[in-house]
Amino acid sequence: MSLVPFEEKVWLSSPTMHGDELRYVTEAYETNWMSTVGENINEIERLVAAKVDCGNAVALATGTSALHLAMKLVGVKPGDEVLCTDMTFSATVNPVAYEGGIPVFVDSEYETWNMDPVALEKAFELHPSAKVVVLAHLYGTPAKLDEIRAICDAHGAYIVEDAAESFGASYKGVQTGRFGDTGVISFNGNKIITGSAGGMLLTQSEADAKRARKWSTQSRENAPWYQHEELGYNYRMSNVIAGVIRGQLPYLEEHIAQKRAIYERYKEGFKDLPVSMNPFDSEASVPNYWLSCLLIDSDAMAPHVRGEQEPLYKSEPGKSSPTEILDAIATLNAEGRPIWKPMHMQPIFRMNPFVTREGDGRCLTNAYIAGGSVGQDGKPLDVGSDIFQRGLCLPSDNKMTPQQQDVIIEAVKRCFA
Repeated sequence: MSLVPFEEKVWLSSPTMHGDELRYVTEAYETNWMSTVGENINEIERLVAAKVDCGNAVALATGTSALHLAMKLVGVKPGDEVLCTDMTFSATVNPVAYEGGIPVFVDSEYETWNMDPVALEKAFELHPSAKVVVLAHLYGTPAKLDEIRAICDAHGAYIVEDAAESFGASYKGVQTGRFGDTGVISFNGNKIITGSAGGMLLTQSEADAKRARKWSTQSRENAPWYQHEELGYNYRMSNVIAGVIRGQLPYLEEHIAQKRAIYERYKEGFKDLPVSMNPFDSEASVPNYWLSCLLIDSDAMAPHVRGEQEPLYKSEPGKSSPTEILDAIATLNAEGRPIWKPMHMQPIFRMNPFVTREGDGRCLTNAYIAGGSVGQDGKPLDVGSDIFQRGLCLPSDNKMTPQQQDVIIEAVKRCFA
């Protein structure tokens, strides 16, 4: 097979538009509802609340603003320790810091790449004052929700559920975003449903929904003048952005089906390689397959190191590394990316507590990278760092053709030749 670069770039995950979006945006324009109120906002709040079965949905400017208001709703205060998913995008944990909280990072597990319930229990032992858990569902795959919910209930802790990447995914028949005391989804430009921007706060509590709406509109009081009695934010969604989301929502299941087909084609194409795809519990979970990811077997890793901003790697017969594969994909005019770098490895958070199933994990990461720090089963104790070192995100755009995907699969195969 000839590996000729694609004429048009194949993206990691770009917006897929259908035409209905323009109709609702035009409606906002023609009726002059261009601000942060209007029928588009009302309708997407209704549709999302019905989809997730959460009672109340509050449309906001971004998923991050929704997470920030969620921290306020669960009462995060300066100095509070908050137990957080470690392997995620920084937007999951930054809102903890906005409120003066201290993120305590909880390691991942290999079965879903999400927060490890065993490590979470250990985190409560080491940080008994923690009363909030921030849980993200990585790349559209639900975490081990029954176990995590039971642990949080036993310790009297709230769950803020970051379902930004997992809208449409379900766990035992229940939509993600429904399991937390407060849930959040994102409509960022690369998400499975997009408005170019936008987010949604999900809650069963009508009182919490009212509080979030008030905070998001600068905490204006119900007075005939501008009256403010508490701190507020400019976090409401535009009715124009809501029009794009309104046009997108009917296509959620279609997008998921397309993403699943991409995942299955990769899985079949790589069946003879020393790699695996991002995993999920097929008996409990139905992911939304937002991104298809690849993990290289430990014994098939070629030499590969990452500095703060630049990687280095060496090619070896029969082996490869994430950077070598990403470079091969890039030569095709296609976009892949590294796995999320765990938060405990980020310069801004390196002094924060980090908990693995063995306990305090802050000393483990550098030891593992140097070749040590493994458990009795031979697996690294710092799971998130291991997945980061061996993993990558593949082009997962649902407009990618099977023929284009075949070329990408062949390029990956040649990295192991």
